[in-house]
Amino acid sequence: MTMDEYFNSQSVAGLLVIKDGNIVYERYGLGNTRDTPWLSFSVTKSVVSMLVGAAIKDGFIASIDEPVTDYLPRLKGSAYDQVTIGNILQMSSGVEWNEDYSDPKSDIATADLSTLGTYRQLRRKQVVARAGEKFNYNTAETNLVGTLLRSAVGNNLSTYLSEKIWRPFGMRTDANWMLSEPGGSEIGGCCISATLRDLARIGLFALDNGRLADGTEVLPSGWMKASTAPSTGNSDYGYLWWLRGNGDFRAQGIFGQDVLIDPDHRIVIALQSARADADKAGDWKLQDAFYDALIQALGE
Repeated sequence: MTMDEYFNSQSVAGLLVIKDGNIVYERYGLGNTRDTPWLSFSVTKSVVSMLVGAAIKDGFIASIDEPVTDYLPRLKGSAYDQVTIGNILQMSSGVEWNEDYSDPKSDIATADLSTLGTYRQLRRKQVVARAGEKFNYNTAETNLVGTLLRSAVGNNLSTYLSEKIWRPFGMRTDANWMLSEPGGSEIGGCCISATLRDLARIGLFALDNGRLADGTEVLPSGWMKASTAPSTGNSDYGYLWWLRGNGDFRAQGIFGQDVLIDPDHRIVIALQSARADADKAGDWKLQDAFYDALIQALGE
């Protein structure tokens, strides 16, 4: 498959490839330019994961082993009584949830993602597995992480991101974080709207282990290594990061949004797409093959 064929068949809006800190390929589609903001969907989850690390570094959160109910008392007396911050970062709370985008009756399709609506929906859920043992993808729980962060740092996620990463790391344009309700709080699992270049810089920040250009460590020592270690419930998932099993990790969103980080080759690939299907296995498989071809070509 040629690059043109991939762009057309996968409705690619933008592709940016960086190696050793230098842009080696940049291309846009669907009428986009380098200045076009684009919804990242669940790529945002991985950004939230890094903000949890920043909050630990700043002393707002003591440990991922703390119960979520220490920060979210509205969930006391629910299935979340035995769930830790680490459990929800690894999508292994053991609480029932259906994330099937093709099912109009699924939890994700019927969810009220306002802050109080999320509490109400999750308080009704039952325990279906021991916390930490079984992986079950759950966007609502990432919203809980966002609410937990706001409780811990005493500020909005967008402000905290701006102060800790966005401005210090040199993002070139403003971004927007979707709100769960008018005048309300940001949705932790979705959705930052940003340009492709700034999306790629998020990947560079992760590649540099959360370190700024002047050497300042925004994240705790070893945070990215821990974040991208295989979890008990799913060897392909860390702390809100997807893993490829070869040392690569990625921030991934529906319809073909992705930031791939390859530490061994010092490569970051940022991709924005508008695929017809939200979460089709064949599309992701093709995307992995595309990445493998790009990385191989860069190594020649």
